[in-house]
Amino acid sequence: MYKKVSTDLNFVEREKEIEKFWKDNDIFRKSMENRKEGETYTFYDGPPTANGKPHIGHVLTRVIKDMIPRYQTMKGKYVPRKAGWDTHGLPVELEVEKKLGLNGKDQIENYGMEPFIKECKESVWKYKGMWEDFSGTVGFWADMDNPYVTYNDDYIESEWWALNEMWKKKLLYKGFKVVPYCPRCGTPLSSQEVAQGYKTVKERSAIVRFKVTGEDAYFLAWTTTPWTLPSNVALCVNPEETYVLVKANDGYTYYMAKALLDIILGKLGNEEENVKAYEILKEFTGKDLERKEYEPLFECTKVRADKTHKKGFYITCDDYVTMTDGTGIVHIAPAFGEDDGRVGRNYDLPFVQFVNEKGEMTEDTPYAGLFVKKADKEVLVDLDKEGKLFDAPKFEHEYPHCWRCDTPLIYYARESWFIKMTEVRDKLVANNKTVNWIPKNIGEGRFGNWLENIQDWGISRNRYWGTPLNIWECEDCGEQLSVGSREELAKLSGDENAKNIELHRPYIDEVKIPCPHCGKPMKRVPEVIDCWFDSGAMPFAQHHYPFENKELFESQFPAQFISEAVDQTRGWFYSLMAESTVLFDKAPYENVIVLGLVQDENGQKMSKSKGNAVDPFDALEKFGADAIRWYFYVNSAPWLPNKFHDKAVVEGQRKFMGTLWNTYAFYVLYANIDNFNPNDYKLEYDKLSVMDKWVLSRLNSTVKEVDNNLSNYKIPEAGKALDSFVDDLSNWYVRRSRERFWAKGMEQDKINAYLTLYNCLVTISKAAAPMIPFMTEEIYQNLVRSIDENAAESIHLLDYPVCDENMVDAELEKNMGNLLDVVVLGRAARNLSGIKNRQPIGNMFIKADFDLSEFYLDIIADELNVKNAKITDDVRELSTYSFKPQLKTVGPKFGKQLGEIRNALSEIDGNDAMDEVNETGALKLNLPSGEVVLEKEDLLIDIANKEGYESQSDKGITVVLDTNLSDELLEEGFVREIISKVQTMRKEAGFEVMDRIIVYVKDSDEVAKVINNNLDEIKSEVLADDIKVDSMDGYSKEWNINGNKVTLGVKKN
Repeated sequence: MYKKVSTDLNFVEREKEIEKFWKDNDIFRKSMENRKEGETYTFYDGPPTANGKPHIGHVLTRVIKDMIPRYQTMKGKYVPRKAGWDTHGLPVELEVEKKLGLNGKDQIENYGMEPFIKECKESVWKYKGMWEDFSGTVGFWADMDNPYVTYNDDYIESEWWALNEMWKKKLLYKGFKVVPYCPRCGTPLSSQEVAQGYKTVKERSAIVRFKVTGEDAYFLAWTTTPWTLPSNVALCVNPEETYVLVKANDGYTYYMAKALLDIILGKLGNEEENVKAYEILKEFTGKDLERKEYEPLFECTKVRADKTHKKGFYITCDDYVTMTDGTGIVHIAPAFGEDDGRVGRNYDLPFVQFVNEKGEMTEDTPYAGLFVKKADKEVLVDLDKEGKLFDAPKFEHEYPHCWRCDTPLIYYARESWFIKMTEVRDKLVANNKTVNWIPKNIGEGRFGNWLENIQDWGISRNRYWGTPLNIWECEDCGEQLSVGSREELAKLSGDENAKNIELHRPYIDEVKIPCPHCGKPMKRVPEVIDCWFDSGAMPFAQHHYPFENKELFESQFPAQFISEAVDQTRGWFYSLMAESTVLFDKAPYENVIVLGLVQDENGQKMSKSKGNAVDPFDALEKFGADAIRWYFYVNSAPWLPNKFHDKAVVEGQRKFMGTLWNTYAFYVLYANIDNFNPNDYKLEYDKLSVMDKWVLSRLNSTVKEVDNNLSNYKIPEAGKALDSFVDDLSNWYVRRSRERFWAKGMEQDKINAYLTLYNCLVTISKAAAPMIPFMTEEIYQNLVRSIDENAAESIHLLDYPVCDENMVDAELEKNMGNLLDVVVLGRAARNLSGIKNRQPIGNMFIKADFDLSEFYLDIIADELNVKNAKITDDVRELSTYSFKPQLKTVGPKFGKQLGEIRNALSEIDGNDAMDEVNETGALKLNLPSGEVVLEKEDLLIDIANKEGYESQSDKGITVVLDTNLSDELLEEGFVREIISKVQTMRKEAGFEVMDRIIVYVKDSDEVAKVINNNLDEIKSEVLADDIKVDSMDGYSKEWNINGNKVTLGVKKN
């Protein structure tokens, strides 16, 4: 019949067998083919770079990106899942530099661009096999045989088309701007790249004295980048704020913001000696100071500024200056800051840039050859020597570093190419509002705010390995051309071979185009483009749109679903939205699940240097894919940080997967004993027991709930619904029905139990298949395929289960839910009483706002090992309530009356007081000092048990156990202890479930007496043909049963 099921929870080897089964039988391809005629549901896979190894965060993204397409496929939809590889850009170049022992652009060019590019092309596949193995192990299904690759010429040509469209719309332009710049990589970066590389650093700032022209006074200005001071050409104040001229206790007279006086100058005073830090001489608005002049800080600055024939070294105004820190006056170096650049343009200031493209100070300064960050110290030392440094306070702040090489970035004015995203800001915002962001606050907040304040996209990179910018420029007359295809390139250049040239540097750089304006040769500009543009182009470039596959692209755009980590809000999520808005005027995706970062168990970021990084291959080999998948689905909301640690994974595996697996193993064990084949019988609802009907109702309600949650991308909610049902199935239905499976013969009641459990296991496996694809496949293959040769080859080729509303009985589920609430409270009360579960209790009383029939009360009594369970309107005779003041609220409210309140609460009738609180939400007390009213939150309320009773309350239910035990009850408990010990020994001795045995008893007259009094019951329960007293044989063990030492033995008969 069924293959025997081991109850060990080591799923790794089983998963490897299932992965092989899928591969050998081409199940993924078949699942796609099956749905070819269905409605298309498009999923876009954000492309990883194959020159880096997968990390544990990729497991999270993979399992989310796999599960939703699996679910939608089972819902009958055709879900194309084309894998992709991101192959261009700095990440690749830096790896190749390391491999070749190169450092920087000079060494790359000495090595040779062509061999360097060839190395880049090869290196991107370094870990391709590892990624494919990783994807297979984790159960990520995608078409990896026909992936899109961003370095393919067809892909690049589609990007050229896109850039050309932007050029036609006058959105692609060349500008001279201050841009974030990596001096080590020698290239500008986009604002979204900058956002990924911030680090907390401690540095020295500078508060500098700038001598006012013609006055014995100084402007006190602040900067966080001392290395930019040699390029200072102006100071800036806020025109609306109040500024003062003060005589400071250090002997100087300063201009600065009034609001910041005490913070900056306060330390110059001494309150104990009544010495004032400063004296205000005059007040001004910032506007009053505009164009007031000062002396240049460095001679080299004056020399360079004079050559520009522009006026500098005076006060400017701009409202970007704040009063939150510094002095209220900031220094302006237009070459090194976006705000500085804007102020410089507004006032037509001299442009002074004493830093070269390597981030080194130039020969014009006293700091020639020093990297800017190393120049900070030297600048401060010189200013201090000259009496120009007021202070150099240390400060901690977030500073941008290159997201790939870790070098501190500088803001640097240079020529770059931009996409004018500011022109389409309103469209970006509108398109974003059409997207279902999960969670909403990312779309409305983090991402939405980013779009509201969007800057033009700095798209050009002064590098080598990337999509070449498609602009040709005439060096003679400056004419520019945008090329949108290989065919156009061949036509413009007059060279048919240009159609077939590789679209990478240095090959593409060799193609010249005659200038249509002056006839001189035009050369391609040397820049390549941001690799984020590559990944953002994947919706159309993967299809080589618009050159072919036009209908295919249109049928798969926009995507119904994408998912990546939260750091992609300024990465892939943005590049997709930006390009789609400019090109197609619509959002490129409809639903986005944003994923939190995976942290260590202490909430720290994982890194190799900290030693807290988890190797995904080690984790998968240790726990298996399903366990890790399940952990990521239910541990927390997907967008929250995930604290990944072994205990949490093991707990989820044990609680849900272990429970499901053991329930499945239970069914297989007894179905094999009885040679039960569900295909020989029909489930007839009217013949089922109440317990069968309840669990089938729960099953169908759960299917409906899980289906609804997954269709709305509510992943934890779906997981918790599955978990709750499996818990009910195992720990309530199976436990309450065990004796039905143990019964002799094949009566209808036993058949119904088998059919019900089989139906539950198969259906819940289908419902859970998208989430735990390996285990559910294993269960399906054994329970269904082994007995039905016509069944679908895989569970993943089936339709998702549908709720059978005819089997849903809401009233039955409600009653059983109430019953389970009572049972939970009864167990808690029993635990508090210290009475073992096997010891019967006489009576149990239940007070609740619902009624339960005798049928349910009998179940409660049997479950809690109670002789009688009764519903009652009043449990006052059995328990009461005790009240104490909640000091945190009562103390502040009533102060001196606290003692009176405490005394009054100790003397009140607990039950009457509880009635008053339930009716009014408060409790009135008449104290000697007057009446007070205590709200519910002012009270600490506990149940106070009367002697011989134990009670528990929750959800408006009170349960009271009578803990007085008669001799008859004690003996019955004794019998159950004996039976339990023998059953334990049967397992330890390795007996099969149906083996008949002989039991031996020695060394205790009391135990022998109890056995003799209850001989038939004990023999029946433990399948014993005989019980022999004062002799021993077989497997034996010493026990202490209710204080009686005894030796028991068991032997197969």
